[in-house]
Amino acid sequence: MASANVVNLTAENWEQEVVQSDKPVLVDFWAVWCGPCRMLAPTIDKIAASYSDKVKVAKVNTEDAPEIAARYRISAIPQIMIFKGGDQPVERPSPGVKSEAEIVKMITRVLGG
Repeated sequence: MASANVVNLTAENWEQEVVQSDKPVLVDFWAVWCGPCRMLAPTIDKIAASYSDKVKVAKVNTEDAPEIAARYRISAIPQIMIFKGGDQPVERPSPGVKSEAEIVKMITRVLGG
């Protein structure tokens, strides 16, 4: 369910792909059965293509990685977070579908623009 520019996160690669990433990481918490998550997917793919040089875009299937979902207290999906050089998000808006413009604003803030 992800494009070539989107990393699929698991418990095994979380530390390397997110915590140790040399650039900000936008993480989309989702599940296959979640209709709003499917609505958000094309926007996530578009952001991944547009910002591939500045931001890593990744997805966590909360069904496949419940330990990550629990760690970040994911109580509703879709939930987007942006991490920058650590294991705590620097951006964590309310859950739900976000517009491309809302996501771009978050990325711009994180990039210092």
